[in-house]
Amino acid sequence: MRIRLHNLIFVGMVVGLLGGLGLWSLRDAAEGSAAASFHGYTLWWLDLLGPTVFMGALKMIIAPLILASIVAGVTSLPNMKELGAIGWKTMAYYVCSTTIAVAIGLVFVLTVQPGKKSAAQGVRQKRAAELAEYRQAFEEATGESAHDEQGQSTGKYLSYLLEAEGEAQSSGHGGERFATISGAGERSPGDIFKDDIVSPLLTNPFNALSASPPNSLGIIFFSLLMGLACIVVGDQAKPVIGFFGGLNAVIMQVTHWLMSIAPFAIACIMASLIARNGPEIFETLGWYCATVIGAILVHMAVLVTISAVVGGVGPWRLFRGLREAYMIAFTTRSSAATLPVTIANVTEKLDVSPKVANFSLPLGATMNMDGTALYEGVAIIFLIQIYGGLDDVSITMTAMTTFLIFMTAVLASVGAAAVPDAGLVTMVLVASAVHLPIYYIPIIFAVDAFLDMFRTSTNVLGDSVGAIVVNRLERSRL
Repeated sequence: MRIRLHNLIFVGMVVGLLGGLGLWSLRDAAEGSAAASFHGYTLWWLDLLGPTVFMGALKMIIAPLILASIVAGVTSLPNMKELGAIGWKTMAYYVCSTTIAVAIGLVFVLTVQPGKKSAAQGVRQKRAAELAEYRQAFEEATGESAHDEQGQSTGKYLSYLLEAEGEAQSSGHGGERFATISGAGERSPGDIFKDDIVSPLLTNPFNALSASPPNSLGIIFFSLLMGLACIVVGDQAKPVIGFFGGLNAVIMQVTHWLMSIAPFAIACIMASLIARNGPEIFETLGWYCATVIGAILVHMAVLVTISAVVGGVGPWRLFRGLREAYMIAFTTRSSAATLPVTIANVTEKLDVSPKVANFSLPLGATMNMDGTALYEGVAIIFLIQIYGGLDDVSITMTAMTTFLIFMTAVLASVGAAAVPDAGLVTMVLVASAVHLPIYYIPIIFAVDAFLDMFRTSTNVLGDSVGAIVVNRLERSRL
């Protein structure tokens, strides 16, 4: 009896979890001991076979897949009217689903209030003691008071804190990631929109294809232009249309080959992740993790309901059809790397027309980030709940503050996939909108990889449900 692929992937996840916990128990082994050598040697092989080989192979085919699938999808439509109908329905769904996701996240974090729990308040007390030391050092060094007559922190004192915290964060664990968000914090939302969204759209298509990671926005824009031009040109473009249709089929075959090693690779990825983080990361941030995961589960229920009511695909059939893509997204934490598997699952197991899937799924993997948008709204309010009212966080949670976080998280998620470390950069946009210092963001780095598994799989589920819904709405014409 042949074991099905999704069962093998699940077994791989369990094996990776158990193996990772075993390796994590060896993390404190004495340097030079046999246990320490085994720990380091095994982690090297896990990183090679999982993230490097398997994820590298999936990422290898992303750029040609986006190019071929969108051109093939656009040119398979009989006219511009049908393309427009699919396009506006897809975008309308993306806006609605992201808005719902952020709203659910805000309701959860404002109701549960994870930043008010005892463990988080312990972090606040420790930070208050640190600020007292900073305040004393500033006043001794400058001879000036850190507060004005109204009791507010002075601009000079806040600049002193920003410089001191920047140096501390950059030299500590996670310094590279902090440098990423610091760079984003020095730019305005307008600069980020111009540099990371508009400019990539108009780049050289060959540079967009060869960039690492690929410039998905540039590839999508050029692919749409090429597909539209093929429709307008007509018969003369048939060789071009045939080429991209064939290329799309070939890449799907490569995807099926890669899936044959997915169970083993996923076991390696899971083991590496658990071995590096372990269960201790939840000691302080347990309530925060529970809030994010609870909100994501509710949003998943909303997506499943939309799929059943609007798309005509029930919960059992939906998860049976998407289980490989969902589990790969969960472990690899990359909706872009999962894209080839998502397209294969949606078209082959859920009967979505390739005309819809080849257009909406690459677009969704770049622009529709339900899980990311939800996560960022929860994260910023969680940090405000912990640090609000301290010297450098003069923020109170009013209706206007909540609305500002809501709107910024929705808008920021649209461009999330256009830049490296997208989630970190867009979180900086949300934090900057409410004047939360970015040096507080690293506190959640410890659980970011774990929560990224949930939000990435939610991103993929949201994209897939979007393709199902649009396919149902366009059924008469398709």
